[in-house]
Amino acid sequence: MSSFVTELADLLGQALRPGDFYTRGIARLLAPSLTVDGVGPIALPLLPVQAEQLVAVAERAPYGRGPDTIIDTSVRNTWQIGPPRVRIEGRHWPQTLAAMLELAAEGLGVSDPIEAEFYKLLIYDKGSFFVSHRDTEKAPGMFATLVVVLPSFCTGGELVVRHKDRSVQLDLRTEDPAEAAFAAFYADCLHEVLPVTAGCRLSLIYNLIRRGTGGAPQPPSYASEQDKVAALLRGWRAAMDGDEAVPEKLVYPLEHAYTAPELDFSVLKGADAAAAGVLAAAAKQADCAVHLALVTLEEFGSAGYGDDYGRRRSWSRDDDDDDDFEVGEIDDWNIALSDWRAPDGNPVPWGEIPVTEDELSPPDPFHELEPDELHFEEASGNAGVSFERRYRRAALVVWPNDRALAVLTQAGLGVTVPHLLDLAERWAASGADRASPLWREAHELAERMGDDWPDHSGTLVNEDSHTTGLLTALTRLGDTDGISGFLCRVAGAGKGYARRDNPAVIAALELFAPDRAAELVAMIVAANAGQRFAACADLLARAALSPKENTALAKAAASLLGAMPRGAAAAKLREWSWRGDKVDPAFVADMLTALSAIDAALADQAVAAMLDDPKLYDFDTVLVPAAAYKLGAAANLPAVARLRAACLAHVRARIALPLAPPPDWKRASTVGCRCARCGELSRFLADATQQTWTYRAVEADRGHVAETIRTAACDLDTITEKKGRPYSLICTKNQATHERRVTQRQQDLRDEASLVSAD
Repeated sequence: MSSFVTELADLLGQALRPGDFYTRGIARLLAPSLTVDGVGPIALPLLPVQAEQLVAVAERAPYGRGPDTIIDTSVRNTWQIGPPRVRIEGRHWPQTLAAMLELAAEGLGVSDPIEAEFYKLLIYDKGSFFVSHRDTEKAPGMFATLVVVLPSFCTGGELVVRHKDRSVQLDLRTEDPAEAAFAAFYADCLHEVLPVTAGCRLSLIYNLIRRGTGGAPQPPSYASEQDKVAALLRGWRAAMDGDEAVPEKLVYPLEHAYTAPELDFSVLKGADAAAAGVLAAAAKQADCAVHLALVTLEEFGSAGYGDDYGRRRSWSRDDDDDDDFEVGEIDDWNIALSDWRAPDGNPVPWGEIPVTEDELSPPDPFHELEPDELHFEEASGNAGVSFERRYRRAALVVWPNDRALAVLTQAGLGVTVPHLLDLAERWAASGADRASPLWREAHELAERMGDDWPDHSGTLVNEDSHTTGLLTALTRLGDTDGISGFLCRVAGAGKGYARRDNPAVIAALELFAPDRAAELVAMIVAANAGQRFAACADLLARAALSPKENTALAKAAASLLGAMPRGAAAAKLREWSWRGDKVDPAFVADMLTALSAIDAALADQAVAAMLDDPKLYDFDTVLVPAAAYKLGAAANLPAVARLRAACLAHVRARIALPLAPPPDWKRASTVGCRCARCGELSRFLADATQQTWTYRAVEADRGHVAETIRTAACDLDTITEKKGRPYSLICTKNQATHERRVTQRQQDLRDEASLVSAD
């Protein structure tokens, strides 16, 4: 276990005072009554016409420069209306303001009671702003400012707050007219309002005051802790370079419970907020990134029945009766991070990223916690009673900025492939060159993904191999080195390739010179033809659309012919079909298209092998449909003409057979069973005068006869007559064989026409 996980927990545990130099939040706005002299009641959200009326009765807002009060629109360009002319009423407004004050006090780390003194109403119309400045003490005991932005339609006007070496930009707009956004910050903070670009921003400004004899509250300072954590993080980063045992990321679970929808740095409580502030500041000093996420521990294992041998199936912490089952040994567990949030509060679409035990700080943080969920599964069959339980906590997650891609790749291809595609699109849209950070990040991520690519050689072909997504991104980037490296490490090693990836492979190879593209195709075919023969045939057919004298493609064609299923390989057909490659018309057409374009002699050998193996290369289901394909330039080559001639002979031989319905009730019999019961069945089938046979017998005998009829495909319809005892199996002769021959004749005629027209 690395010492970094224990040291980080010890240092963050010393930051016990909550709060920060600023806080922000959203409060429910229950229909306040805002009235301004000269305008009257103000509708919320603010209407454009009333915004104009407010500006008309307002005055330019000044600012303080030393002892002087100055109006200078190059420094402060906004409008103000003082308290005597503004009335904020409504039955619910005091509760709304009190809720904001409570959240502001907690966010600023103030435990004593505080008051809000209304200072002024500010109107920021289009173009309004206020450059960076500090608030002066406007009342005894004032220590901070509260800004409440009322519902209005505007863009821009973000509030920027700075304290020492930290800075935040707060967008205090809300989309819901029943909500008001607010922010509070200490009076010694530099702050500015960025220009409003559209609409009008309407704000209530309050002085936050602490009454009493003590000094004014100050922003919590964890300078000592921050320096120690920053030094720890720098040491951690340095240790990564030479020690693989050092954890890739550090995960610090928080004390309070937070749900996924509410997870945000701005809503952290108490010591959680203090720890987040310390870690965020230290991480910035140490060139690390910090995020919030939910960490979930899942445990699975065996359980036993309690004393009363109850049969309950699940438990939660609210259940009163939890003794029916007893948790036993833990057999397996899983720890993962999800529901990511960036420091600015925005969600990050990283999905689930696994956590190793040595990344948890402190070690085993769930040991003494009650699980959030506990489910039991009763014994069934040979399996005993089992349990599954989950622990969930919010956590701070930190990693070095230069290791971000290594952490991201832990999430798996379902996360990294979309991220890579997004990087490629953003780079293309930016118009930047390959020296840009976006291009380099995408290239490095693709390399990491290729190095860690899972081996899909034995998986179902309909599972998403993500090969297409990665190749599409690299093609968008024009990254020929990345494409070549990935194809060599993955597709060329037989680790991840399927037929559906071929369009992306061909599109990527268009970036290469013909000889190099052919070499890469040959490499893929050589590595995959044994298991993905249909995919390789399709790839080679696509690559050979523009025939060229190319030694590499000739080698690929020979490899494909050598891997072509035939004879003894037929026993493996089930395995091939399971992987998605099978002997079907598309495979035959691709095979002949590719080989004919590259080497006509190889195509002729392929046709000969197919015609010599009618069990595997069935005429009706494989060869005839393949020969009827539109094979382009290959259609008139000798090998294809030979196949078409054989198929025509096959269908015409069947067309020449007489086609007439049976003249009587005698039906062909292929009954193999020689028991007495099936003997009666055979005699009935041979009788030219008997249409129906009633076989009355016990269920076992009736079932045996019915199974024989099904297995032998007899031309019989059967029903069970449930009258009397035992029941009767009633068998009625039909014309199923003749009807199948009629259907086959119609298909043969269509196939003949298709084969002739393909000539």
